[in-house]
Amino acid sequence: MTWGESHGEGLGVVVDGCPAGISLCEEDIQKFLNRRKPGQSKYTTPRKEDDKVSILSGVFEGKTTGTPISMVVYNKTQRSADYSEIAGYYRPGHADYTFDEKYGFRDYRGGGRSSGRETIGRVAAGAIAVKILEELGIKVCAYSSRIGGINIDYNNFDLKERDNNAFNMPDSNAAMQVEKYADEKLKEQDSMGGIIECVVTGMMAGVGDPVFEKLDANLAKAIMSIGAVKGFEIGDGFAAADSTGSTNNDSFTIKDGRIVKKTNHSGGVLGGMSDGSDIIIRAAVKPTPSIARTQETVNKSGEDIEISIKGRHDPMIVPRAVVVVEAMTAVTLVDMIFANMTSRIDRITEFYKRD
Repeated sequence: MTWGESHGEGLGVVVDGCPAGISLCEEDIQKFLNRRKPGQSKYTTPRKEDDKVSILSGVFEGKTTGTPISMVVYNKTQRSADYSEIAGYYRPGHADYTFDEKYGFRDYRGGGRSSGRETIGRVAAGAIAVKILEELGIKVCAYSSRIGGINIDYNNFDLKERDNNAFNMPDSNAAMQVEKYADEKLKEQDSMGGIIECVVTGMMAGVGDPVFEKLDANLAKAIMSIGAVKGFEIGDGFAAADSTGSTNNDSFTIKDGRIVKKTNHSGGVLGGMSDGSDIIIRAAVKPTPSIARTQETVNKSGEDIEISIKGRHDPMIVPRAVVVVEAMTAVTLVDMIFANMTSRIDRITEFYKRD
């Protein structure tokens, strides 16, 4: 459960159900939060925050205790006055109108609960989930695969390059093209969207459910719950609609004594359950709605007006959302792996059998 607002005292998360005995310290969390914190380049919000995490409970002498883990990041540089003007109108592309309709009022300071800063709690929880997955030999890796219509070239794919540019793209040539395009959009007081791709390696087969708790369905819900994500696909995704059965089906074969697939059009999930191959998902992220360019909207008095949004905003959300996609993927996988432990009686009796 995450809590907090963009311009409140702080934001945080409570992680329940984490097993005891996992080595955990604040630095384990901080390295993930550092990947999403603001002010790292001119292509992200200039708001300066250390986003320093404090673990309040659930850890003793460097190990998880099995009880709820509570973590907090305090806001340091709120400038709520930057947002006082928007209290009287509805920003295009934001949740202002829907918040008013649902609750009868809203926290207009930077979007309140619907702000991108809410993802601090998700990333902190995801850092713990990643540690659990590492114990199982499972890795989760996300990156920007497309920004402003500019795609990475998989022939130039270099994961190390992801951390060397401002866009989290594993292709230096694509990153240079995006930089040129982004500079143009900044001059035009506009923003841009993109696609984040996430690959899970080392996943075992058989995790998920054939009906309502499908692995791909739960991944879709987790990723779609991230603010600004407007689309989700797994494997070939929407391209499968233009394919044929003979092409889209993944043939099975035996390799090193194991059942494997020759291709991976399914993206690692068959019938709602993991099939043992890489899980490949993508999230479509919309352009940042807060732009300085003049836009048309209405105020709370019912009048048509024109606005130019002030404040400190990301020209693009994609680069900072990469680690958020990783986090939500990791949390979902851990939840479903834990739930899967009770799916077979032979494994339960093996676990609890007496010597």
